[in-house]
Amino acid sequence: MDKLTYLEELERRAALGGGEDRLRRQHEAGKLTARERIDLLFDPATFQEADKLVTHRCRDFGMEQHVIPGDGVIAGHGLVDGRPVYAFAQDFTVFGGSLSETNAAKIVKVMDLAMKMGAPVVGLNDSGGARIQEGVLSLGGYADIFLRNTLASGVIPQISAIMGPCAGGAVYSPAITDFNIMVEGTSYMFVTGPDVIRTVTHEEVTKEELGGAMTHNATSGVAHFAVPDDRECLRLIRDLLGYLPSNNVDDPPRRETADPIDREDDALDRLVPESPNQPYDMLDLVHAVADDGVFLEVHRHYARNILVGFARLGSRPVGIVANQPAHLAGTLDIDASVKAARFVRFCDAFNIPLVTFEDVPGFLPGTRQEYGGIIRHGAKLLFAFAEATVPKLTVITRKAYGGAYCVMSSKHIRTDVNLAWPAAEIAVMGPEGAVNILYKREIDAAADKEAARATRVAEFKEKFANPYVAASRGFIDEVIRPRQTRAKLIAALAGLETKRDKNPPKKHGNIPL
Repeated sequence: MDKLTYLEELERRAALGGGEDRLRRQHEAGKLTARERIDLLFDPATFQEADKLVTHRCRDFGMEQHVIPGDGVIAGHGLVDGRPVYAFAQDFTVFGGSLSETNAAKIVKVMDLAMKMGAPVVGLNDSGGARIQEGVLSLGGYADIFLRNTLASGVIPQISAIMGPCAGGAVYSPAITDFNIMVEGTSYMFVTGPDVIRTVTHEEVTKEELGGAMTHNATSGVAHFAVPDDRECLRLIRDLLGYLPSNNVDDPPRRETADPIDREDDALDRLVPESPNQPYDMLDLVHAVADDGVFLEVHRHYARNILVGFARLGSRPVGIVANQPAHLAGTLDIDASVKAARFVRFCDAFNIPLVTFEDVPGFLPGTRQEYGGIIRHGAKLLFAFAEATVPKLTVITRKAYGGAYCVMSSKHIRTDVNLAWPAAEIAVMGPEGAVNILYKREIDAAADKEAARATRVAEFKEKFANPYVAASRGFIDEVIRPRQTRAKLIAALAGLETKRDKNPPKKHGNIPL
């Protein structure tokens, strides 16, 4: 066999992975192959593969009889919408996608290159875990990857797609990365599987119940997105990358739009109900102000009392944080605080301006919240907003009560532009609660207690349940008509284009984890 023929044979074997039978089984399981996934992720004909001919070095347990070029992972770089991106895709058809010393080295090489070049890293995970035959060498490979994930955090965007099994030590790399996407029905994540749980705790649970896509999207919050299939997963990754800069020095990419920057929406004038206890959908506001009505919601199924995600305003990507009055009245609880805090810190790390829509009656009360540490977890969101130095804008649509007012990007924690709708109520607490405290003796002594309470509530509303006291103090920069929200936000962003701010020199803060 001549040299060119030998090279072609090696490349053919690398392309086949575990062989045609295993490739067919991958399709029968409803999954694309690793190479098909790479092809869909990158712009056509732009992917450059690295280490295609790498093989494992294990000579125990008969492994020397099973040597496949590439060793179960495809790694390299290419273009996504014309921008450089690095990626690796685990190949489940080769040893179940298990991590070996050599394919861990391939992943580490790609991550190191991404850091040097200042480009995002995408990991397409589909692996049975550490390769048992290699023992501590495979475990060391995981640790090498975890270290790179940690060093890259806040420097380049890291996206993980869970497109098959991800168990044991394998889960920690995705957990460190910025976003996790799970495919419904074919992916799962857990530290210990159902068999171990059954043995140790005698609990009966299925893989799907324990670590399926909706478990981690709606219950644990480990995953940020759930998608129906591999193709939608890869489309979402491309979409998500379109909002993100390549690194922490670059600005996010802009996308031209025909949506007028001064567009007004009359429906916003009627969005907030007359009754302060009546809910409305904050998504209506977000879609109304965003370019072309497009909002990429993150963590949609988790902690639904707060919304986070990406949109564009006047072509510029922004991160949106918004209380959701349609769920738990928009109160802040443990899960909502942690969800929003991590999103705020991501945006701040990558130069993405923050826009906050506020309608918050306070923190969710109850022993469950207090025992669970709502003080510590709520402080995470306060810490995140306070340390953020990107342009910050807040719009108070209705309630802004108590400590939650301070936490939700108030003027007092360095927010640049604070706006309010005429319906805004900025106070220590709601009128009824305040009156019950301030005028308790007077009401108790009154002949008609309900009439006395109603009189005092009306007085309190007139004096405090409005944005004008805060505006007179400079805590609110402007009270605006709701229909003007889009134009006001875009103008404010333009004015903050050259904002420069920084925190005191230090190694890092000590966020209340």
